[in-house]
Amino acid sequence: MKSQSLRSFLKITSISVVSSLLFSSCGSSPPKDQKSKMIVSVKDQTMLLTKNGKAVKAYRISTSKFGLGNTKNSKKTPLGSMEIAKKIGGGSRSGTVFKSRQKTGQIMKPNTRGRDPIVTRIMWLKGNEYRNRHTYSRYIYIHGTPAEHNIGRPASYGCIRMKSRDVIDLYNRVGVGAEVKVIYDHLYKTPEGRRSASLLRKTYKGGA
Repeated sequence: MKSQSLRSFLKITSISVVSSLLFSSCGSSPPKDQKSKMIVSVKDQTMLLTKNGKAVKAYRISTSKFGLGNTKNSKKTPLGSMEIAKKIGGGSRSGTVFKSRQKTGQIMKPNTRGRDPIVTRIMWLKGNEYRNRHTYSRYIYIHGTPAEHNIGRPASYGCIRMKSRDVIDLYNRVGVGAEVKVIYDHLYKTPEGRRSASLLRKTYKGGA
């Protein structure tokens, strides 16, 4: 009787261990990045990255030349709180061209004349508010652009554009789940911006 009970116990234990291993290797996902937050100012055309509320880096960016909003097919940049839903392109060469989030095999140098594709890295956003609920289905990204001469002024078709070196740097600093908050007003009017005045001045002085 004891032998049968022991066999049953060992069988149950083995099943539990195997199930745990399968779940941990196949069914789980990495924890969300809850430490990082990006604040994008439309007026400043600048993104401020914070970690645990402390400013880490500021980048010049470009939002939409068509203005702000989340109407489908509007080509506008949505306002409000969003988060990084997917990261695409890690390890790719700077200037790697993407079409439908797939590498085309082409590499474009900064400010190459002609086409203006998505390059280098993609961070696909999803909305956390009712007003920006269409963000993910509208394919709103943070991504690199070869048209770097336009960084620092509204020039995109809804996405948040960055220089290739900057989008690589940001990509390596943040994870899936990190908050992206797009605001219309100046960064210095936010608590994070007021605490980062010197960093922002340095970024603005450096220009686009």
